[in-house]
Amino acid sequence: MAQTQDSLIDTVFDGRYRIVRRLGAGGMANVYLAEDAELGRRVAIKILNERYANDDLFVERFRREAKSAAGLSHPNIVSIYDRGEAEGTYYIAMEVIEGRSLKEQIRMSGRLRPAQAIAYARQILAALRFAHRNGIIHRDIKPHNILIGPEERLKVTDFGIARAGASQMTEAGSIMGTAQYLSPEQARGGEVGAPADLYSVGVVLFEMLTGEVPFSGDSPVEIAMKHVNDPPRPPSARAPGIPADLDRIVVRALAKNPADRYQTAEEMDSDLARIEAGLPIARETADAATAVLAGATSATAATQVLQPPRPPQAPPGGRRPPPYDPYSDRKRRRRSFLPWLVVALLLAAFAAAGYYVYRQIDERLQESAPVAVPNVEGVVQSRAVERLEAEGFEVDVQREPSSEVEKNVVIDQDPEPGARVEKGSTVVITVSSGLPQVDVPRVVGLQLQEATSRLSDAKLRWQVKEVFSQEDSGIVLKQTPAAGEQVAEGSTVELRVSKGQNLIDVPNVVGLDEGTATDTLTGAGFKVSSVSTFSDQEAGIVVGQNPLGGQAVKGSTVEIQVSQGPELAAVPGVIGLSEGDATAALQASGFGVNVQDLVANSPEEDGIVLDQDPSEGSSVDPGSTITIYVGRFTEPEPPPVTEAPPAEEPAPQDAPEGDQGANA
Repeated sequence: MAQTQDSLIDTVFDGRYRIVRRLGAGGMANVYLAEDAELGRRVAIKILNERYANDDLFVERFRREAKSAAGLSHPNIVSIYDRGEAEGTYYIAMEVIEGRSLKEQIRMSGRLRPAQAIAYARQILAALRFAHRNGIIHRDIKPHNILIGPEERLKVTDFGIARAGASQMTEAGSIMGTAQYLSPEQARGGEVGAPADLYSVGVVLFEMLTGEVPFSGDSPVEIAMKHVNDPPRPPSARAPGIPADLDRIVVRALAKNPADRYQTAEEMDSDLARIEAGLPIARETADAATAVLAGATSATAATQVLQPPRPPQAPPGGRRPPPYDPYSDRKRRRRSFLPWLVVALLLAAFAAAGYYVYRQIDERLQESAPVAVPNVEGVVQSRAVERLEAEGFEVDVQREPSSEVEKNVVIDQDPEPGARVEKGSTVVITVSSGLPQVDVPRVVGLQLQEATSRLSDAKLRWQVKEVFSQEDSGIVLKQTPAAGEQVAEGSTVELRVSKGQNLIDVPNVVGLDEGTATDTLTGAGFKVSSVSTFSDQEAGIVVGQNPLGGQAVKGSTVEIQVSQGPELAAVPGVIGLSEGDATAALQASGFGVNVQDLVANSPEEDGIVLDQDPSEGSSVDPGSTITIYVGRFTEPEPPPVTEAPPAEEPAPQDAPEGDQGANA
């Protein structure tokens, strides 16, 4: 069958409620999650199916649900916010419960632990106690109508066939309710009061404890007849280990005669509270349960069955009475036929009464719904379609993802199982398309806390692997699958997260030779670079490193300074300079000066540096002494003097006048 899209999704209903998605479907209405634009809150919108919008019977039932529940404000009853008529149909806006129904819980988990079943039953009874005190009889208590919210809070919903006070049939000429949970008086169309709701609670409690309903059959009529006629069995008969007192509570709640059951929700809750406290149940409950199990409870005339008369028994010894002898002198005494006739008439009357009741129930159920919709929830799609079509229904298959139901298995159906609709009607089944697909959000570069928050919002899991990196600690470095990929809801995204740089201790290698220092550093996980430097240490010795001690990133580079010995200085040239200038120049360069005299060949070389050692440009240790050779010129000795004859004195000459005066 072709998949159809719900036309209400993403539309605004009644100008106020934006429909988000469908939460479920029932026999007469669909329930949607919606956002209230006026009050800014999420609500559940229950919208009457269009095919029932013109049916006065269903419209009245729908209005009655809103009216009944609207006046009930209790923690265990779903609150009604609004009701109205829009777009050719009727609707109810109610509290939205994020959770699942009790039926879904039982279907997924099977039977519950006795302690949990008791806790759930007490919450249901708390809701009924409040409703009964306000004069409202629910009349359709079943796990489908009980929602489990956060913190295991139960909420009773669907007051669609509720009535104020006791009454006869739920609708004129028909019987409403779900066959598996009907009380005997509902099945017979009799007066229905608080004990009818408590009978249904007994059925629900039986199902929670065993995972099964107490009465089942191939048709609603057969199930209804079992509610009327078949005695209940204790839950422990199907699920061993259930406490005997809890058995007795369930059996009393399932008594055929309303007078033999609990009369108020308080009574039943009190017994359950006693079990929780480890106390014995009330004596009345124990006696009532014993009577029900022994078949001592009162039964209606329609359900009493007389045993046929037993045939005459042979006398002791196995000998039969002699046959009638027509020639005997004594005539046999003729037995009266009248007692047999009375017995036959009584049997006929009881049989007719039983048949009459059966016909009445069958006719009323047939009037309510000509054909019962089979239960295909939890069935593979192909088998579900085959079964529905075999019963004469049209099938509309809709698919939606599910995180709880396997692919190709029916999640829900509309109308719900057991509902009676016209033959040939369409049954909508919602089939799981598998886990919902979600887009993987981008989380690379985010802090881990923000990344996991985004993954959680996308309904994904995560796995963290920490690695060293240059990024700050807690930063997501990589994600697998990558951002934007579509994966099944609940899939795991692997995150590589930085735990910061890998810092390790730096060994101190100062004083070691270059080879040993390099081996030490590389062995510790570092790279090594070396530079040469002059020092007073011998060549090849490490005289410094960077960093020196402390911690550094593993794999980073440590620089070592290796001595190449003392630093040499170049000797300046001073040849040709005077002794004073040469000495000053050498001392300015940091050298010491040793002056040595050297014979000069001429006066021009006197006091002049004629040579030096080391020579100009030589590399020597700073502070070394430079020897300079300074010329020293000595005048040669004059040649020996030879005696010459005395010279004749010249004759005196007249002196000038001036000179004479001066000499005078």
